[in-house]
Amino acid sequence: MRRVRFHSYGGPEVLRVEEAEVPEPGPGELLVRTEAIGVSLPSVRRTRGDGNGGGVPLPAVLGGEVAGEVIGLGPDVTGFTVGERITGLSFTGSYTEVATVPAALASRIPDGATSEDAVALVRGGQVALAALAAAAPAGTESVLITGAASATGHLAVQLAKLRGVPRVVASVGSAAKADFLYGLGADEVVVYEDASWGEPVDIVLDGVGGDLLPRAVAALAPGGRLVFFNSGGGTVPAYDLLAGSKTITGLTMARFAATRPELYERHGAELWEHFLAGRLRAAVHARVPLAEAGRAHEIIEGRGNLGKVMLIP
Repeated sequence: MRRVRFHSYGGPEVLRVEEAEVPEPGPGELLVRTEAIGVSLPSVRRTRGDGNGGGVPLPAVLGGEVAGEVIGLGPDVTGFTVGERITGLSFTGSYTEVATVPAALASRIPDGATSEDAVALVRGGQVALAALAAAAPAGTESVLITGAASATGHLAVQLAKLRGVPRVVASVGSAAKADFLYGLGADEVVVYEDASWGEPVDIVLDGVGGDLLPRAVAALAPGGRLVFFNSGGGTVPAYDLLAGSKTITGLTMARFAATRPELYERHGAELWEHFLAGRLRAAVHARVPLAEAGRAHEIIEGRGNLGKVMLIP
């Protein structure tokens, strides 16, 4: 089989296609022939040794979301059969033609949906719903979403509106993305470099971090709350939180799925229900051949994508 690895840290040029043996599924794992593979900003940062994935042992195969057909079952796996189509996370490596996926982090792809639909919808949608659950918008509270045109952000915009949020502000790096976001239901679109992001909001869902984090905190009204779910880091003076009675909550999906499994399962069902009913759009910006993984990383680094970037084996 083919896989993509990197032997040193760097940009898209460090990704290399190589031949490898098909892995054996371990206890609790599914063996999956991949049909679609998600590419994300955290993965791009890992190849550079940045973010929360920096310092991974080299050479490395990037892990992440995959979708495809189950072709093998590891010991102790129940509830799945060979031939089923699933989506899930592969920690041992997703940039590959065959991947192992923990059964606990896998879910079936329903009839009427494709593997590409699953990669565009499930992971980003789960993050968006978990962030909304952590923020718990109520009544007339407003929400601002950074990275709003990203794979997670564009779903968060739609899901916030589906949850009844009356004012959803989409924050992005370029005004060229405005029409896309208004088409998804955003009430306002602001650009990072704008002098003002409009009237303060009650909640920020931050998928960017870094130098943008202080601006995101400043966009909060007194008593506002920010949910931080990105790998970009960032620093905020504690006094800025104290003076405005503002809070920041960190979110990782690994912990959310482990500690709230029933809600995680309900969120998955909600995503597919909205998608299959036509209420939720999972946008795919680019489908790139696995052998050209570097080009997919270039798209992400250029920050011009509208929705998901994925690899096709």
